[in-house]
Amino acid sequence: MITGKTKLLGLIGDPVEHTLSPYMHNAAFKFLNLDYVYVPFHVKKGGLKAAIHGAKSLEIKGLNVTIPHKTDVIHYLDVLDRTAKLIGAVNTIKFENEIKGYNTDGLGAVRAIDETTSVKDKKIVILGAGGASRAISFQIMLCGAERLIIANRTLKKAFILKKNLVEKLDADVEAIDLGEKLKEELKDADILINTTPIGMYPNIHQKPLVTSEMMHENLIVNDIIYNPLETGILREALKASAKTVTGVKMLIYQGIESFKIWTGVEPPVKVFEEALAKVLK
Repeated sequence: MITGKTKLLGLIGDPVEHTLSPYMHNAAFKFLNLDYVYVPFHVKKGGLKAAIHGAKSLEIKGLNVTIPHKTDVIHYLDVLDRTAKLIGAVNTIKFENEIKGYNTDGLGAVRAIDETTSVKDKKIVILGAGGASRAISFQIMLCGAERLIIANRTLKKAFILKKNLVEKLDADVEAIDLGEKLKEELKDADILINTTPIGMYPNIHQKPLVTSEMMHENLIVNDIIYNPLETGILREALKASAKTVTGVKMLIYQGIESFKIWTGVEPPVKVFEEALAKVLK
């Protein structure tokens, strides 16, 4: 029951029709008996400033931020936490006396992988050099990964991300293209993460950037795509007897971190999982 006391949370982005976040958060509010509701708001690029000021005026307690606003929204915030400042992007906002920005994307990915192994002291290969790769790369190095290889079709973008990581964290990072060097680096890699849209619905039959012949059985393969649940690269990983981590796990854990920021309460993972399972079926 929504009343005058119900606290409002939401998501801003363009588009937002596809979002699964309301299912997770609203299921957890119900389970924990918290008087909150989570609503998606379609905010186009030109309306971002007005949306943030309007949210504060309406006493909205917090927002998630998705494409295309994760970088531009920083201009309208009062303060950033350390991770968001390093990454240069925000996916979670909390409205209090100050408007504070956070980034839970990378932490969500790390927590997903942590169910299988720790990223600490591991050699990790990440495919892609866009926004998701940036968030995950910084979080991985903050969590103690030994070495990171950024593989991207456009080498220049990979070099820019490498430069940022080295300058800000003094990290051991190498930037490579998708050629023979990638095959060599995968031979002794511990973890492979795909942050590219290759294989995302509706393009589910796209050939993955890494095939089973390039993998080994001790490799852990994570694809951050969650639609479809089993992507091409994860099918290749299974052929190589490697362990897999689906994109749903990152979606769940980044949501849990946002939930904690807003409410101070950690929701059960099972509640998020069950809510997503219903809608994804």
